[in-house]
Amino acid sequence: MTAALTGARRLRDLASGLTGWRRRGLAAALGVLAAGALPPLHLVFLLVPAFVGLIWLVASRRRFRGALADGWWFGAGHAAAGTFWISHSLTIDLARHGWLIPIAVLGFAAVLGLFPALAAGLLHRLRRTGTAPGGGDALILAGVWTGTEWLRGWLFTGFPWNLMGTVWTFADAMIQPASMFGAFGLSLVTVWAAAAPASLAGAGRRPWLATAFAAAFLAGVWGGGQWRLAGAETAFAPGVHLRLVQPNIAQADKWRAGLRAGHVTRQIELSLNPKGLNGEPTALQDREPAPEPTHVIWAETAVPYVLGREPVLLRALSHATPVAGALLTGSLRIEDAPGGPPRVYNSLYVIEASGRVALTYDKQHLVPFGEYVPFQDWLGFLKITQGRGNFTPGPGPRVLEVKGLPPFSPLICYEVIFPHAVLPPAGENVDGPRARWLLNITNDAWFGVSPGPYQHLAAARLRSVEEGLPLVRVANTGISAVIDPWGRTVAALGLGQAGAIDAGLPEPIEARTLFSRIGNALALVLAGLFAALGYLVQRRDETGESPSAA
Repeated sequence: MTAALTGARRLRDLASGLTGWRRRGLAAALGVLAAGALPPLHLVFLLVPAFVGLIWLVASRRRFRGALADGWWFGAGHAAAGTFWISHSLTIDLARHGWLIPIAVLGFAAVLGLFPALAAGLLHRLRRTGTAPGGGDALILAGVWTGTEWLRGWLFTGFPWNLMGTVWTFADAMIQPASMFGAFGLSLVTVWAAAAPASLAGAGRRPWLATAFAAAFLAGVWGGGQWRLAGAETAFAPGVHLRLVQPNIAQADKWRAGLRAGHVTRQIELSLNPKGLNGEPTALQDREPAPEPTHVIWAETAVPYVLGREPVLLRALSHATPVAGALLTGSLRIEDAPGGPPRVYNSLYVIEASGRVALTYDKQHLVPFGEYVPFQDWLGFLKITQGRGNFTPGPGPRVLEVKGLPPFSPLICYEVIFPHAVLPPAGENVDGPRARWLLNITNDAWFGVSPGPYQHLAAARLRSVEEGLPLVRVANTGISAVIDPWGRTVAALGLGQAGAIDAGLPEPIEARTLFSRIGNALALVLAGLFAALGYLVQRRDETGESPSAA
């Protein structure tokens, strides 16, 4: 133990003594390490050197601005490594947007780096300058990191992508606490446990205590998750049989005038033939014969037309629609606006066997620079999707009632990544039914075969656990999946595969989860308590000398 503590102090002194580009390079490298814990790699152990190193760097700073710089380099490295795949969307029209690739990757990383910079600055303010790191530092960092993640989740319409809690989505048991305090609560626990070993280089009498306690807590989280899952059996809604269609259409081909009709025909055939176009078995075909589907679901903008203005196309789609059910598909919707340009929506259509459009839902959370561009008159050339105008946001979450289906809340694309924003707010749907499942249609073809679709699916799974609701996800190129209310995958079709999934619809957990009742409030209160407790703990730690950097 003594040798280990001595080694930790030497590493701390080495990191703390760095200046200039070496220090900046180390901070960025630590952020890259932390990105290795994200889906699809899930190398969670890399969080330990990442957050321990960040604490050691901040603890050695005398000045606030130095701590901000360390946090920004850490955050920029983390964002660049975790979201580099956004550049793939710019290769769809390489001649037009290729020059933007380095600007997009580096600029995006620079902006996202501001949030870890704020967390590092707050850690510096709350800790005792000039003291060796102790157990209190990990508590403070966890609290302020969680607070800045929440801030990122709503500032400028929000981008709660790659929350630190998503690193655990490879283990069903570890994500069960999200039913109480959500993804932000998972982030809180994760950052604290990963950063706790920073105290091994401290000067306290028992520097190993914080690490041991954090490890025991993680073991308790896993045990509690296993206990919750032990009695969790997936039940299915009677009489509901879904067919999820994944055509795997390349984004570069999706809107080509000469190919669009073929794309629709391909999906109609996949809807009618469970063996797919080439006779390949679907995801569940090898297990047992599936009953005829009652409802067919296609992905976001699966119909590359303005569907409401195509009566002939609607009649063609009726051939893929079960007689007693419906076809649910994504497409564009245009609404004339008196005295102004028409309003364009990214929508979900519910189509009956007669060809009638029964319902529509319009996407609310629009993707910046994809579906809208701020200051459009000046920056409209940066829009990477078809057309120069902005899409119009819809009114917000709704509960839809479709013939033959339990009530559900539709979510288009990355609307699913926002914790406690996937259902109508309390009080808005008092007289209507409560949603019994979530439907997420998306088109991740923009991001190719990259970590992006895996990270998107991880966020969607956490929404199931948080709300205690099953989730059905249909993606153009994958990953399509049926998720039960404990976040477990019932059926899936992988990235880059074409075919269909036949599956039942899982039933929700009847008793509402704590998170579904109070949302992110508990996680934010705990984050504040962690930071306050860390402040008190580190004040009690013995003062030890640590090298300082300017």
